[in-house]
Amino acid sequence: MNAESFWVIRPFNPVFITVFAFFLLLLIGSSLLLRRKSERTRRIVLVAACLVTLAGFFVYKYCLSIDKEYDVAYASMGGFNWWSELPLHLCNINMILIPVAVLTKRRPLMSFCFFLGPLGATLALVMPGMGFGGYSLLLPRMLGYYGTHFMIVIEALAIVCYGLYRPSFRDLPRTLLTIAAVGLVIFGIDVLLRTTGLGPKANYFFAMESEGNPVLDIFHGLIPLPYLYLLPCLPIIGVYMAIIILPFHLTERRGENAGREQKQPAAAGAPR
Repeated sequence: MNAESFWVIRPFNPVFITVFAFFLLLLIGSSLLLRRKSERTRRIVLVAACLVTLAGFFVYKYCLSIDKEYDVAYASMGGFNWWSELPLHLCNINMILIPVAVLTKRRPLMSFCFFLGPLGATLALVMPGMGFGGYSLLLPRMLGYYGTHFMIVIEALAIVCYGLYRPSFRDLPRTLLTIAAVGLVIFGIDVLLRTTGLGPKANYFFAMESEGNPVLDIFHGLIPLPYLYLLPCLPIIGVYMAIIILPFHLTERRGENAGREQKQPAAAGAPR
C-alpha cells in the first residue's frame, strides 16, 4: 500500500473514522477547558472558531477553482463558478448563522443551527458529491471539504456543549418557522442568481430542484413547484428535532423531581 492510497477517505473507512474522532476529541477537550470560563468567553471562542472555518472555506474554494480534475468532473455543469460556491448551503451557512445566533442569543436561530448544522454537514460527509469520494485526504480540495464539514458539525454541537443553549420542546414551532423563513430567503437568492445569469445553476438549499435526491424527488412529484416542494420536509424535521429534544426534556424533568423530593423532607422537619 503506497502513501497516497493509505490516505484515501470514504464514508466510514478507517481514515474517515480517525478524522471524525479527532474532531470529536477537539469538541470534548474545548468543552472541558471552557467549562469554568464565563459565558462571554465561550461565545467568543465559538464565534472565532466559525470565522476561522469561514476563512478556511474560501481558501478551500480557491483551491477548487484551480483544481483541473474538479473542473473536468463538473464540466457538464459549467465548471467552477464562485456564485454557485458561496456558503449558502444547508450545512455551510451555519458558519455565518452560528456567530449571529450566539451573539444575539436568539433561541430559534440557535436551535436552527444546532439541529440543521450537524444534519446538513453529516449528509455531505456520508454522501460526498462527485470529486470528493475515494480520493486522498491530502489533496487540498479533500482537506477543505472534510475539514470544513467536520468543523461545522462540532461548532453546531458546541452551542449546547458550551452551555449556550439547551433544546426544549417550546422551541419547535418557532424553529420550524425559522427554517421556512431562511429557506425562503435562500430561494430568493437562487432566483436572483439564475435570472441575472451570475449563477445559472444556483440551487442552494435545493430550493429550485431536487438534483436527483430520492426523497426530494418524491416531494417534487407531489408539489412540482420550486421551494414549495420542500415544505413537506418540515414535519419530518419536526420529528427529528423532537427525538433529539426528548432526552434533554427527560433529564430536566428528573432534575425537577429530585429537587422537589429534597425540599419535602426539609419542609416536614421545619419548626411550626
